[in-house]
Amino acid sequence: MKTTRAYEQTARRAATERTREAILDAGLDLGREKLTVEIVLGDIAERAGVSVQTVLRHFGSREGLLDALQQHGAARVGEQRRAPAGDLETDLRVLVDHYELWGDMSITLLAQERTDERSRAVTANGRAMHRAWVAELIGPLVAPAGAIAPDDAVDELVVATDVYAWKLLRRDRALSRADTEHRMLSLARAVIEHHRATPTPA
Repeated sequence: MKTTRAYEQTARRAATERTREAILDAGLDLGREKLTVEIVLGDIAERAGVSVQTVLRHFGSREGLLDALQQHGAARVGEQRRAPAGDLETDLRVLVDHYELWGDMSITLLAQERTDERSRAVTANGRAMHRAWVAELIGPLVAPAGAIAPDDAVDELVVATDVYAWKLLRRDRALSRADTEHRMLSLARAVIEHHRATPTPA
């Protein structure tokens, strides 16, 4: 009897977690299609295949759901952008893969940040994550072994690999994914070569 009860409890927890993940994934999907202020619980519930009451039972309110979505999205970004340090080609391929999935949504959030506090919080976190990603994975290519890349080099690499660079090439210029990646890789290489040739004084 105890074994059966434990199995039922485990199955119930797993089902609850699946429902929660489905709601969060639905919210992220809608974020690609709508402005943050336009997203309502009914749309998320319909996309997830649940009732609004189920959404509220999991997250308490729209604000609670948006808080969870912010954390869920940041975790998803971290997973998608995982790459080896010091391997520029792989790093840029992983980054452009990420932009292909989330670049348009990122640009939409950036367009809202002056008028929407929640969008501003997401974009501020995104900037910090991107800079940390650049410093950790690409920074070692411009710094001596064991040293930290200088701020000016990181600044320039952030610009070369920013989502706006992807947008200018992929959307505004309508280049292919491969050509976009190649141009961003060339920009990053140019920065790295410059700083290797003229290292920042200690």
